[in-house]
Amino acid sequence: MVRKSGAVRRSQKQISALKHLSLLDRDSPEPPVIQINPDESPGCTDQVYLHAAAIFQSSHLEKPAAHRLISYGKRSEVSIPDAQDEASQRAAYQLAFNTLKYQQLLEDILIDSCFCLSQPMPDSSMSLVVVLLTDLLDRKFLPRRQSTNQKAVKAVREVEACLLRFKTKLVASLARCRIKHELLTLDRILPENIRHRQERETHLLLYTWINTLLCSVEEVSEVLHTSGFVCVESVGQLEGRTFCKDPHCLDLLVFPNSVKRELSDTRLLSDYRLVIQDKSCCLGPCALRPLLAAGGDVLMAGCFSAQTIAHVSAVAASVSAHTLTEGHTANTHSQMVFVCLGDGQQSHTEELQKTLSKLGCKNVQLLSASLESLEVCDVRLLKLAVLFLMPACSLSAVSNPVDYIMQEKRDPRLLLDLSQASVSPEKLQTLAAQQRKELQHAMHFPQVRAVLYSTCSVYSEENEEVLQTVLSHTQEDPTTAPPYSLSCPALLQDCSTEDEESEEMKSRFFTLEPSDHNNGCFLALLTRQFVMLFFWLKLKACWEEFLWGFWPSVFALID
Repeated sequence: MVRKSGAVRRSQKQISALKHLSLLDRDSPEPPVIQINPDESPGCTDQVYLHAAAIFQSSHLEKPAAHRLISYGKRSEVSIPDAQDEASQRAAYQLAFNTLKYQQLLEDILIDSCFCLSQPMPDSSMSLVVVLLTDLLDRKFLPRRQSTNQKAVKAVREVEACLLRFKTKLVASLARCRIKHELLTLDRILPENIRHRQERETHLLLYTWINTLLCSVEEVSEVLHTSGFVCVESVGQLEGRTFCKDPHCLDLLVFPNSVKRELSDTRLLSDYRLVIQDKSCCLGPCALRPLLAAGGDVLMAGCFSAQTIAHVSAVAASVSAHTLTEGHTANTHSQMVFVCLGDGQQSHTEELQKTLSKLGCKNVQLLSASLESLEVCDVRLLKLAVLFLMPACSLSAVSNPVDYIMQEKRDPRLLLDLSQASVSPEKLQTLAAQQRKELQHAMHFPQVRAVLYSTCSVYSEENEEVLQTVLSHTQEDPTTAPPYSLSCPALLQDCSTEDEESEEMKSRFFTLEPSDHNNGCFLALLTRQFVMLFFWLKLKACWEEFLWGFWPSVFALID
């Protein structure tokens, strides 16, 4: 009996050791798990576990075969299911992300405890094992109670039961890992830059842009003041029901993250008059405003959400309306926003179109072709003036990867890179090569007078080096004449940043560093040289006149 009671005490001590060893981010703005009922044990639905396991299996860190003690099956055989709702999707993404962060530790626990030997499972089930282990460690192996309307999944219940039966040995292995690595808390096993990013995530502010397609700035301000919100001078004064204007973007309002529920009560979000979006995604559309003031259409290419398209649409419509109001009858053409849909976006065209319709977009045309397959002499782009390029990048300047990927509809497999300390040199080379290829093609459109290049990366390989390589190449390539040169984005000219940069860098790029307030962003503006641009504009006008005279003749012959 003495031995038995001693074993019980040891087990209790081991379980109590989990008190400060949660794998999940407890300080995140929103809870990463779904609570069935406040009085019941925390936990997720079976569908969330399956969703998280699929994300993990499709993006986990795969070791060389000689060093691989745990296998998760083939990635090509994984299909990520659709989430039932936004809360379930966020819970699955957060659980998968934390499992990726602690993948090595979780594998060490499973191996050290001999779980894999005593509870043999097929490789395809191991993703579910590590995902459930992450959640069980977070809730200290407390069994979860299922609501009556929750659909049970046999595979999930069986794996969870195995882990619960093995909890004493798993907890003991966790304690040994803690001693081995001298960990006060488990997050100390993560690289320092990952811990700093997690700390920044807890302080990020809530950014919203005013959808001038459906309302006016004055209307939004009136609703906010009526609802008890007070406008303050700067982000440093944001506390409680307050908001301020962003120093870079005139149509961007900033709120404390804690007032999201109160802001939802104003119905500004549900009516799409205010749109929540990361500041790093709003700077590009705002930088387009002065570029579109001279007239012409804009072409978007790369990776972006419906919200970014709508923001560009609102900017273009606002510029067109202002031009008519000022009486500039020389350019009565309603500025259009053309959107190149890559291979990954074409399957969601119908959903994208519905979202754009809700946001009030009437000047957007979706093109099924990607940028690289789009002909520079495409008749639809006769009045094209500006090209906005947001290529796929490492997202290394993003501090809240789960929220960002969900909001911007990015590939969940990006979570692996964001869960690690850095992006591999091979991955950076692949990304930079594709970025150079897209930028070079963008600069071949003869009628374009400006190209805006935007990434959410902190790596010079994706930013300055891409631009320098492409510019040096185009100066030697006569087919891209007139040549481009770097110009200062207008949104930087009229504002001062907290971190003062050198005058030389200010005149060339706009860099928003990741901070407690915002994610990072890199912007570069490439413009044609003026003398040669004048010549090409004349040539463009002649080309348009020829085409508009040529096509009616062709149609007449056909009739």
